Amino acid sequence: MPTMDHILEHVGDFHFFQKRTFLLLSLLSAAFTPIYVGIVFLGFTPDHHCRSPGVAELSRRCGWSPEEELNYTVPGLGEADGAFLRQCMRYEVDWNQSSLSCVDPLASLAPNRSHLPLSPCEHGWVYYMPGSSIVTEFNLVCDHSWMLDLFQSVVNGGFFIGSMSIGYLADRFGRKLCLLVTILINASSGVLMAVSPSYAWVLIFRLIQGLVSKASWMIGYIQITEFVGPSYRRTVGILYQVAFTFGLLVLVGVAYALPHWRWLQLAVTLPNFCFLLYYWCIPESPRWLISQNKNAKALRIMKYIAKKNGKSLPTSLQSLRVDEEVSEKLSPSFLDLVRTPQMRKHTLILMYNWFTGSVLYQGLIMHTGLAGSDVYLDFFYSALMEFPAAFIIIVTIDRIGRRYPWAVFNMVAGVACLALVFIPDDLQGLKIAMACLGRMGITMGYEMVCLVNAELYPTFIRNLGVMVCSSLCDIGGIITPFLVYRLTAIWLQLPLLVFAVVGLVAGVLVLMLPETKGKALPETIEEAENMQRPRRSREKVIYLQVKKPEGPLK
Repeated sequence: MPTMDHILEHVGDFHFFQKRTFLLLSLLSAAFTPIYVGIVFLGFTPDHHCRSPGVAELSRRCGWSPEEELNYTVPGLGEADGAFLRQCMRYEVDWNQSSLSCVDPLASLAPNRSHLPLSPCEHGWVYYMPGSSIVTEFNLVCDHSWMLDLFQSVVNGGFFIGSMSIGYLADRFGRKLCLLVTILINASSGVLMAVSPSYAWVLIFRLIQGLVSKASWMIGYIQITEFVGPSYRRTVGILYQVAFTFGLLVLVGVAYALPHWRWLQLAVTLPNFCFLLYYWCIPESPRWLISQNKNAKALRIMKYIAKKNGKSLPTSLQSLRVDEEVSEKLSPSFLDLVRTPQMRKHTLILMYNWFTGSVLYQGLIMHTGLAGSDVYLDFFYSALMEFPAAFIIIVTIDRIGRRYPWAVFNMVAGVACLALVFIPDDLQGLKIAMACLGRMGITMGYEMVCLVNAELYPTFIRNLGVMVCSSLCDIGGIITPFLVYRLTAIWLQLPLLVFAVVGLVAGVLVLMLPETKGKALPETIEEAENMQRPRRSREKVIYLQVKKPEGPLK
């Protein structure tokens, strides 16, 4: 029987229909960026200090400049470890008393400022930023700074739960239905988050966005890889992630134009409602329909694709089945991911590589930091670094394959982290270059795991397999801040040493996966098991030549 890839060769494996579908789903990929990295702007923490009643009036009476006001009234200025004092403590002074002079007003209270009693902020904070963020509106600083960490952990927790639950539903009830439902929930919860009256409600709607947004992104990725032929699958898979990078550039522009977090949240959320129009633009995946024994519907969609591509479906190919021996509907199960030896090995290695990509990608950003103080330019430059990574992947994997470049990318990231441990601080240029190399290496590894993950699983559990494996990325996102900051307190370079080991191990494990370059997507578990069938050694047979006696035996 003809396979889906064989039929796509006749109706068009990357013609008008596939190009239009890819463009539409790429918009969905770009729209995911505000949820994944929007914390940079939504939760921006500006410089701040305690608000003390009477200070503003005294400053106006004395004609102080902003610098003089800070120098006279805020503790911890100019001290190497004074950040906590400057931002979270205040002098226990009644600034309304008339005996305070305009020149060093604290001198009359104590000869040395360090002897003055301090207390935590009780009247709020003064923030230095033109707009607002959830930090400035809900005062998520000092003793409440953990609430900002919770804001990001909640969305990663939503990613984790949604990846497995909605991944199962997409394989059970179809890609299209789950895509549209997750788009609607994501858009609605995003708008409700923008108008939430309290931090608790912001957290609730942020969790709901996490539950559906990543699942929606992954369903789009699965759909586009199932609509195109094997020769174009790797390109659209990578470019789908490049669309995410374009989303980063759009996000920084919108954030610069709208510095108030509620307007920013609305601006990046409302376009998601337009994606509901995909109901009329993107059909169900024929591969999924065939795996569910819905051959008539799959045939109608294939004829529709052929018509859009200006081709016709040959009569000899108008009989669709997954396999001649498979006639019953295949239902996805979590056990299918680990039931057989090769599937079990693929699942464990892919899970580890998703975890590695998340830890190294986010960890390098946290540890190295960005030069300068302009958050918009810093974000813009870091986003630009991801374009060369996509170009290198497209150039290499078409000629070499998936496995070896992927292993090299992970190892480059690991070696770069290891080199950073031993480069002295006075060679700052070399440290920056090595950090960029590590960032580029793990970006390429990240994009490769998305591509190969979809190619290693059969159709009826492909969405589930990608969702479950990528859920380890979310676990990595949850623990990375703790990994970086806790280990840095012990030794500044210790996180880099851990990153190096994790990256090198990931590179070695990748070599144990089968090569998927140019291979058709597996339709059954048996086909997935046979992707890397070991060669059997020839049986050694000893032939004995027996001479037949000429005379009769006695």
